[in-house]
Amino acid sequence: MTEPFLIGDAMTGGYGRGADILHDCTIAVNPGEIAVIVGPNGAGKSTAMKAVFGMLNIHKGSVRLDGEEITHLSPQDRVAKGMAFVPQTSNIFTSLTVEENLEMGAFLRRDDIRVTMEQIFDLFPILRDKRKQAAGELSGGQRQQVAVGRALMTQPKVLMLDEPTAGVSPIVMDELFDRIIEVARKGISILMVEQNARQALQIADRGYVLVQGANRFTDTGAALLADPDVRKSFLGG
Repeated sequence: MTEPFLIGDAMTGGYGRGADILHDCTIAVNPGEIAVIVGPNGAGKSTAMKAVFGMLNIHKGSVRLDGEEITHLSPQDRVAKGMAFVPQTSNIFTSLTVEENLEMGAFLRRDDIRVTMEQIFDLFPILRDKRKQAAGELSGGQRQQVAVGRALMTQPKVLMLDEPTAGVSPIVMDELFDRIIEVARKGISILMVEQNARQALQIADRGYVLVQGANRFTDTGAALLADPDVRKSFLGG
């Protein structure tokens, strides 16, 4: 069986010298797939994603990207390998314009970034209209578009999103999910943590339900939505 493109395999670890938060946790995604991590508050969802991105140490397990062991690489080195991470908060430069935020996303590149920027404006047309406006003046949903767009400026193979729809209206959430689907169709792997579990699983190729830092259910998004145990315990029936 072919190994997934990105896999955090049997990860155990936590922050600093504190108690472990993750316990033998496995998260994986293939090119063009949307993988969603859901579960109750405190389940270790964001911690699992941060472990995959190298933001905390794991003392058991490994992380591999396209077959390459990257467990001990820094987050910056993982960006250079093709990973991009959008945190839930503090994910834009509020005093910079939309265009300047996108330019900041291309800091590692030495080629012409204009084509990529136009692709992002095509994906998020409102950002083209507001390209000269300070990002801090935008709505919550527009700020999230800037954050995702800035990550896409790195031309990543994997886009990791931590609670991308937190604090936005249902209409904005649906629009963001539509754009995320468009990104995946370009062959980019999407790994996403979401509180809106039902809606996220509807667009997920694979889903991971975590409880107390461990895998409780792993299946396709459709199968998890149809599973009575998942529905009863995590989706409100």
